Amino acid sequence: MNQGFEAVSPQGSTWHRWDPHIHAPGTALNDGYGSLEPWEVFLDKVEKSDPPIRALGITDYCGIDCYVETVARRNSGRLQGVGLIFPNVEFRLSIETIKGSGINLHLLFSPESPDHIERIRNVLSGLIFPHQDEQFRCTRPDLIRLGRVLNPNLVDDRAAYREGVNQFKVSLDSLRKAFDASAWLRANCLVAVSGGGTDGTSGLQGDGGQWAATRKNIERFADIIFSANPKQVDFYLGRGAATVEDLETKWGGRKPCLHGSDAHTADRVGLPDNARRCWLHGDVTFETLRQAVIEPEGRVHIGETPPQGALPGNAIRSVCVTSAPWMHPPQIPINTGMVAIIGARGSGKTALADFIATGAYGVSQRLSANSFLRRAGKFLGPTRVELTWENEEHTSNGVASVEHEDIWDAPHVQYLSQQFVEQLCSAEGLDDALVTEIQRVIFDAHPEAARLDAADFASLLKLRMQSARDARDRHHHALVRATEGINAEMVRKEALAKLEKDRDETAKALKTDREDRARLIPKGQHQRAGQLESLTAAVEAKQRTLADVQARVQALTGLQNDVKTFRSQTAPEWLADARDRRPESALSAEDWSFFKLDFVGDVDSLLQQRLELARAEALRLQGAPAEPPVAGTPIPDTDAPLIPQGTDLDSQPLSLLTQERNRLQKLAGIDEQNARRYKLLTEKIARAESAFAKQNADIERAIKADAILVQLRSARTDAYQGIFEAIIDEERELSQLYAPLHERILKGPRAVRKLSFSVRREVDVGAWARRGEELLDLRKGPFRGGGELLKAAEELLGAAWRAGAAVDAAKAMRAFVEAHGASLRQQRLENMPYLEWVRAVSQWLYSTEHIQVGYGLQYEEIDIERLSPGTRGIVLLLLYLALDASDERPLIIDQPEENLDPQSVFEELVPAFCEAKKRRQIIIVTHNANLVVNTDVDQVIVARSGAHSPDSLPEISYESGGLENPRIREAVCSILEGGERAFQERARRLRVNMASPAPAHGGRQ
Repeated sequence: MNQGFEAVSPQGSTWHRWDPHIHAPGTALNDGYGSLEPWEVFLDKVEKSDPPIRALGITDYCGIDCYVETVARRNSGRLQGVGLIFPNVEFRLSIETIKGSGINLHLLFSPESPDHIERIRNVLSGLIFPHQDEQFRCTRPDLIRLGRVLNPNLVDDRAAYREGVNQFKVSLDSLRKAFDASAWLRANCLVAVSGGGTDGTSGLQGDGGQWAATRKNIERFADIIFSANPKQVDFYLGRGAATVEDLETKWGGRKPCLHGSDAHTADRVGLPDNARRCWLHGDVTFETLRQAVIEPEGRVHIGETPPQGALPGNAIRSVCVTSAPWMHPPQIPINTGMVAIIGARGSGKTALADFIATGAYGVSQRLSANSFLRRAGKFLGPTRVELTWENEEHTSNGVASVEHEDIWDAPHVQYLSQQFVEQLCSAEGLDDALVTEIQRVIFDAHPEAARLDAADFASLLKLRMQSARDARDRHHHALVRATEGINAEMVRKEALAKLEKDRDETAKALKTDREDRARLIPKGQHQRAGQLESLTAAVEAKQRTLADVQARVQALTGLQNDVKTFRSQTAPEWLADARDRRPESALSAEDWSFFKLDFVGDVDSLLQQRLELARAEALRLQGAPAEPPVAGTPIPDTDAPLIPQGTDLDSQPLSLLTQERNRLQKLAGIDEQNARRYKLLTEKIARAESAFAKQNADIERAIKADAILVQLRSARTDAYQGIFEAIIDEERELSQLYAPLHERILKGPRAVRKLSFSVRREVDVGAWARRGEELLDLRKGPFRGGGELLKAAEELLGAAWRAGAAVDAAKAMRAFVEAHGASLRQQRLENMPYLEWVRAVSQWLYSTEHIQVGYGLQYEEIDIERLSPGTRGIVLLLLYLALDASDERPLIIDQPEENLDPQSVFEELVPAFCEAKKRRQIIIVTHNANLVVNTDVDQVIVARSGAHSPDSLPEISYESGGLENPRIREAVCSILEGGERAFQERARRLRVNMASPAPAHGGRQ
C-alpha cells in the first residue's frame, strides 16, 4: 500500500501522475468488475500502480455515487498515496457523431468545497431530458423512471437506472444555461469533451464540413479535451494545423489534452492504451487542473514518463543554512524547475540567493560591497551552507570562505548577482563585458574537437583567422611587388628615348675621342698607329672582361656572406617565429628539428668552387706584372715586340697588352705631354665604351618593358583579387565560428530571433577617395572641387568592395582605371615628378587598407554595443536562457528586471524563461509579477523579515509552494507590484474568466 502522500508540497509544482478518467466498481454502464470483492481489487490495483497514481477522477454516468463510495473507502484508510479524488460526471450530448454515438462530455468537479456533493447533485438535478411530453431530471429517481418509461418490463431498479442513464442526453444550450445561472458551477467545474472519432468531436465530420461549426462550438465550450492522440495534442496547443491565434479566435484558446485509463474492468485500472499516462505539473489539488487549463503546454504531458528537466547532477533539491538562528526554516526545499524568490525590500530575498550560490561555490566572482554577504558579514562568521542535489550528492561551504574561493572548487551554478547584471548592462568604456560573455557562450557552444585546443574565444578567433590573414598578407606583398615592378618598367619605358639619345651622343663622343687620340700620333707613324689602335682596343676589351670577372668575384663573396647570415639569423628566427605562432601544433622539439631550414644542395662547395674559378680567371686575364729593371743591367731593346706579329691579342693577358701598348706609344714618337693626353683619352674612351655597352643593354631592356608591363599588371590584378579571396575566407571563417550561435538563434523563441549575427565588409570608400584626392589637382578636371572622386568610386567600386566576389572586385578596379585613368592623369599634381606621381597613384588605387572584415551581434538590427541598458538586459538574459545551451548548471539571477519595462519582460523574456526552465534549474530574485505569473514558475519562495536591530540580523522566514497554492498566489498579489494585474492579464491573454487571483474557469465567456 502507498504511504501517506503530501498533496500540497512546499517544493512547488512537480510532475505527478493523474488518472482523470477511471470508472470504479458499480459504474452505471458497462461495469466489468465481476469479482466477489470488486472494490478490494480496484483499490489494490490503484495502490500498487507503478508509477503511482496521485490523483483520481472517479467517473460515472450522470451521477457521483461511485465517487462518494471511493472517498468513503479512502477515509477508512485506503488510497493513502492518492492525494486527490474528484468526481468526473460523464454525459452524452444530444449531438451524435457520424457513427451514431452521442458526443461524450465530462463535468470535472472540484472537491474543495465541504458541501460539494450536495452542490453537485443540485446542479445535476437541474439538467433535464424531455421525453414524451415529460421532463426527466438527472437524479436517480427520475433516471429510474425514465428507464421504465422506455422499457416497462424493467422491474429491477438497477436495470431501470442503467437504461435511464443510457438514454439520458443533455443539450449544449442547457449546459450553457446551467453555467450562466450558477456562480458556484463556474468556479468549481471544468468541462472536458472527448476528442475521439467514435464518441468524440472528431466524429463530427461530413461532406462539405457541415458539422465544422458545431464541433467548434462544443470544443470552445470545453476547457479540456480527452485525447492522447499526439496530433490532437499538438493541434490544441497551436502546434498543428491551427495556430495559437486561430485557437484563441475560434476555439476560445488553447486546450490541455488529458487521458485516463477509462477502466471499466479490473485489468484496465491504471493502464491506459500504449502507456499514454497523464502527468500534471503542480500540487495534487484540483487547482492544478485549473492551472493546466491556463497553461496547458507547461502543465500537462501525455507519455510513459514525465518530461525530464534539469539533470539530477545539475539540480538543487534543498538548501540548508546552519549557525543562522535568525533564519526560519533553516532548510528550504528547492524545485528543479523555475523558482522565484519574492518579498518586500530588505526581506531576505538576495540573502537566500547568495546562500544558494555560496553552497555551490559560485558566489566569489559575483559579489560586490553591496551584496548581502558583505553587508552582513560580521554576523555570518560561523554560518555554513549545505546543498543537497537531486543525485543525492552534497556540497557545502562556509560563508566566511567565499572571499577565498579558488579553482579547487569550480562553480556548480551560474550566479548573476544584481551587481554583475548591472555591470553587463552598462556599456561604459572599451571593455564591454556583455560582448565578452556572448563570446564565451559562442566558444562554449563549439565541441571540444572544434576548439583547436584554444583556451578562449579570442584565441580561437585568432587561430581560425590566421590562415586567411596570412593569405591576405602574402597577396598584399605580391601586390606591392607587382606595383613596384610596374613602376620600374614605366621608368624604363619612359627613359627609352633619352637612353637612345644618350647612346647616340656617347657613340658620337667616342668617335671624336678616338679621332683626337689618333691625332696625337706623329705623322709618318701610320703603321705603328694602326698597331697601337689595335692594342688599345684589345686593352680596353680585356679591361671590360676583367671588370666583369671581378664583379663576379664580389657577387660570389657576397653570396657566401648571405648563406652565413641565413643560417645564423634568418632560418633560426623563422623557426622560432613559427613555433611561437603555432604552439597548438603540439610538435615536440624533435619534431621541430625537421623544420630547420637549409639549402637543398652543397652551396658552400659550389660557391667556393665558383669563387676559385673566378679568381683564377681574374689572374689569368690580368697576367703577371712587368718585372722592374735591375740596376746595372742593360735596358731592353724597345724595338723588339713583346707580342709577335699575328698573335691573337684576345688571348693575351692585360699586363702584357698594356706593356706592348706603352712600347708602341714610345716608338710612335709621342712626346711626354701627348703621352699623358693619349692615356687620358684612352681611359675616357674605355669608360665611354662601358657606358655605351650599358646603354645598349638598358635600351634592349626598355624595349621589353611593354611586354613585361602586361605580365606585371596581370600579376597585380591577380594579387588584388587574391586579397579579396582572403577577405572572403575571413568572412567564411567568422560565419563558421558563429554558426552555433546562429543555429540557436533560429531555433529560439521569438525574442531570441530578434538577435542576429552579421559578418560584413567594413568599407571606408570616403577614406580611399580622400587619399586619392591628395594626389590630384582639384582645381580642374572631372574630379575638381572634391567629392566627385567619391561618387565615381561608389558607382564603380562600392558594390564590389562591399559584397562582390573576388573576381568582381578585380573587374571593378579594371573598369575604374579604364574609365577614369585619363581623368586622373589630367589632374596630376604638377609639383610632383611624373613617375613619382604615377607610383603614388598606383599604390593608392590598389590599396585595400580601407576594407576590413567586421562582425558583430545585433538586436533588432542595432549593434549590441549601442543598445540601451534596458535592452542590453534583455540580451543578457536571452544569452543565458536561450543561447547558452551548453551550460546546464543552475542559473541564479538577482533581480534581472531592474532596467526593463514590464512590457519588455512580458513580451521578450517570458517565453525565453518558459523554454529555458525545461532544461535547467532557474532561480530568480524578482519584484516583477510577469516573471512569476506569466512564466508559471514552479515554485515561489516568499521571504519575510521581522524588525531590524542595529546589533543583529532581523528574523527572516521563508514560505514556499506553487502558484496553484492559494496562500502563495495571495502573497504574489500582495507583495509584487501588479501581481493581481498580472494574473488578470494572463487570464485575459488566455481568454480565461477570473473572479479572483485564482482562475475560476476557462473557455466559456
